[in-house]
Amino acid sequence: MNTLLSHPVSVSTSSFETDVLAASYHQPVLVDFWASWCGPCKAIAVPLEEIAAERAGRAVIAKVDVDAHPEVAARYGIRSLPTLVVFRDGEVVASLVGARPKAEILARLDAVITPAVR
Repeated sequence: MNTLLSHPVSVSTSSFETDVLAASYHQPVLVDFWASWCGPCKAIAVPLEEIAAERAGRAVIAKVDVDAHPEVAARYGIRSLPTLVVFRDGEVVASLVGARPKAEILARLDAVITPAVR
């Protein structure tokens, strides 16, 4: 996967391993689990596109259509839409359920991009 993507990338069941899990070893990957019939999913689509452009090279924004790829949604226990899941080093490190303001999404993502020094 190109790690300098400035737009969300669509991920399938067959590409999830490479496009999300393997890519998350290079930079965080925020996955938007969504469906075309989901109004709140549509509401966060534009903010996610903006975040993809603003964090290009520092994070990847990926989208999984749960109707087309239910196996991936089931693997991560997705029960509500939209659900945003952040992966780092192949693991889930953060999640948000429901439509959230752009500032809240950015705060959660930025916390993973630049973890606090302990």
